[in-house]
Amino acid sequence: MPDPTRPLKIGTRGSMLALAQAHETRDRLAAAHGLAPDAFDIVVIKTTGDRIIDRPLKDIGGKGLFTKEIEDALIAGQIDIAVHSMKDMPTIQPEGLVIDCLLPREDVRDAFVSPHTDSITGLAAGAVVGTSSLRRRAQLAHRRPDLHLVEFRGNVQTRLRKLDDGIAVATFLAMAGLSRLDMLHVARGPIDPAEMLPAVAQGAIGVERRADDEVAAMLLAAIHHGPTGHRIAAERAFLARLDGSCETPIAGLAEIRDDTLLLRGEILRPDGSAAISGHREGGLHNGPAMGADLAQELLDRAGAGFFDHL
Repeated sequence: MPDPTRPLKIGTRGSMLALAQAHETRDRLAAAHGLAPDAFDIVVIKTTGDRIIDRPLKDIGGKGLFTKEIEDALIAGQIDIAVHSMKDMPTIQPEGLVIDCLLPREDVRDAFVSPHTDSITGLAAGAVVGTSSLRRRAQLAHRRPDLHLVEFRGNVQTRLRKLDDGIAVATFLAMAGLSRLDMLHVARGPIDPAEMLPAVAQGAIGVERRADDEVAAMLLAAIHHGPTGHRIAAERAFLARLDGSCETPIAGLAEIRDDTLLLRGEILRPDGSAAISGHREGGLHNGPAMGADLAQELLDRAGAGFFDHL
């Protein structure tokens, strides 16, 4: 158990959503081990990705910008565990760190958000749609090439303000994030994954620790959600084989039905001019092999040059 004289330090980004995820982790740990909330100390760490919001992520370094400073603090012993949105996590972790704790996954779907219309199909030709996600931009451009897409970075509240200011008539958020913020009313509705396959690991919270920290390992094992772990292992293996970054539009979703793991994946050109998708199914423990195999199939079908324009 943790030292009663020293609270367990939980590192997190400072957005409302990140703090909600950190509090969920704290509350699950407290309940699982019969601890008081003051046995934990939530430490806010500002990341480069949070500081620079006027440029696309691909222009300033990609996904690691939301994790590097937090992982540096974990390695240095300034925090004991770190709470992350798994869709922000690079597939390669720093040496000495592991993520072997996943909380139960929330709604994986994207949310359509607009003060003007109910759905993507309801958008007028030439309508301005804002999103910072290269995946969403490519998927939308593939399905609705008549729309005008603009960069739309920032936290949930910032993006909603941009809509109010008329910078765009619609945007997309994650249903999971809106649920955790008790803001589901903001969404016109969820988008069926058949229409817009979500980001790899969307809706999943991972808790990172030092590999040699046996106390943290014991504490986190009690709140790990096995089914979510199987799903995320498959999706991240798919992403890793594709060498996924913020410069490559990749979507993937693993689901469990009757003890069978079903995996769907999609790669797109950033301009939406082409999309290639596929699927696999198998046993729960075969997820990593399924993910790598599906990724290789899509790469083979895409052929040389699919991402050359990057």
